[in-house]
Amino acid sequence: MPAVNHKFELAARPVGLPKRSDWNFTQEPVRDPADGELLIKIIYISLDPAMRGWMNAGKSYVPPVGIGEVMRALALGRVLSSRNPKFSPGDHVYGLLGVQEYAISNGAGLTKVDPKAAPLPVYLGTLGMPGMTAYFGLLDVAQTKSSDTVVVSGAAGAVGAVAGQIAKIKGCRVIGIAGGLAKCQYIKDLGFDAAIDYKSEPVLRALATHCPNGIDVYFDNVGGDILDAALANLARGARIAICGAISQYNTTTGIKGPSNYLSLLVNRATMKGFVVFDFADRYLEAAREMGAWLASGKLKSREDIVEGFEKFPETLLMLYSGENTGKLILKVAES
Repeated sequence: MPAVNHKFELAARPVGLPKRSDWNFTQEPVRDPADGELLIKIIYISLDPAMRGWMNAGKSYVPPVGIGEVMRALALGRVLSSRNPKFSPGDHVYGLLGVQEYAISNGAGLTKVDPKAAPLPVYLGTLGMPGMTAYFGLLDVAQTKSSDTVVVSGAAGAVGAVAGQIAKIKGCRVIGIAGGLAKCQYIKDLGFDAAIDYKSEPVLRALATHCPNGIDVYFDNVGGDILDAALANLARGARIAICGAISQYNTTTGIKGPSNYLSLLVNRATMKGFVVFDFADRYLEAAREMGAWLASGKLKSREDIVEGFEKFPETLLMLYSGENTGKLILKVAES
């Protein structure tokens, strides 16, 4: 009997948090690859905050997912059959394969990974897009140096946890902002010098306490009020890397911009947004360095894995409620 591909297609543009009705759960027979193509059985799907922005119509750094299209997502899988000379059955690859159980690809944008070098989920986390985002955002965009006091928001998430650890590896003093005692303990266990629980203490006052000489680098994953609090505590010449703004992604009342932006003028500071895809030609450089840190134990990776493809809509919402710690991954099949 031919294999069946189950997939989630975008049915409507979400208003606020995505609902199950914003997706169509469909199926189709799995076809054989044509010349130049390969068939991939997806094992893990990466769930990332940026996926919420991809659902919206309007200008962005990538076109929006079209209504009726398979939801865009990074995923990792095993090649079942190939008519592309660059790939062979048994290869493990990752790329933008979508929220589905099988994918046909022409090979463009796919990266081979070695399951013997690192567990497969790590290639969607620390050695994947989140790790690359942390690496280039901290070192290239923010130009972090060893004498800096670095503050990371969303510090227990896939990007924030890696960014904070890299800052420590580079000799910085690092303060993480996270939600809840368990997450704050997690980032302390990773080596952060201090943790601020935004759910139980005023962030503005806590930043002033932990950063008496101001913040040199602020790596922002959340936006909103926490960004304002960081702006109010900048050091002279501070650099802010805008990675994301998860607190604003599901708003129904409009994006809240920074009200303390004049602090950039007063402190001769800079604030710069970035997208990790801009550094695609340097991914191998980052992977080599972070791979060495992982192997030596300097860098730790954590994956929060949920099993069950049909649970995709509900699992995605864990990102926006803060339920996950580390990299959130949906397990589709056995490796």
